[in-house]
Amino acid sequence: MKIISGFLKGRKVDGYTIPGTRPTMDRVKESVFGMIQNDIHDSIVLDLFAGSGSLGIEAISNGAKKAYFVDHNRKCIEGINRNIKEFDISSYSEVLCCDYMEALKSFHNMKFNIIFLDPPYASRDIPKIIEYLLQNDMLEEDSKIICEISDISLKKEYDNLSIWKEKKYSDKYVVIYRKY
Repeated sequence: MKIISGFLKGRKVDGYTIPGTRPTMDRVKESVFGMIQNDIHDSIVLDLFAGSGSLGIEAISNGAKKAYFVDHNRKCIEGINRNIKEFDISSYSEVLCCDYMEALKSFHNMKFNIIFLDPPYASRDIPKIIEYLLQNDMLEEDSKIICEISDISLKKEYDNLSIWKEKKYSDKYVVIYRKY
């Protein structure tokens, strides 16, 4: 797996073969970043189920100001930390090894521009996460939440957040919400 664009383009990402992870395919990542490319520069990014960290690293490579990587798997965190060190992007990165809800609670009074939600497919936590983000005012105006899911079972709208784009890739869907 490689970084597909930006100043780290072509660099290999470590950690995508860790058992229990499901890396985002390069063609899906390329499509997603094509859709959000105008929103990345100077953004604050949250990669909540980070796995290898490739989505957050891709965002940094394309001009994100800061990326927060969260995963509860220590092997994933070790891989993310290796990638951050190898790519010399520690000043743009913060890594947390904890449950996603614990992480969200630790981000009290923070706002994000881009959030990647790619939980295990069996998880039904995306609506709960979106509601938590909205209730705690954690989204900047015009922010995007990118969800990777196995079925199209998400609501079309949550308060001032609605589906902006959605696309099917083989056996998965990418749904992007936008805050208005």
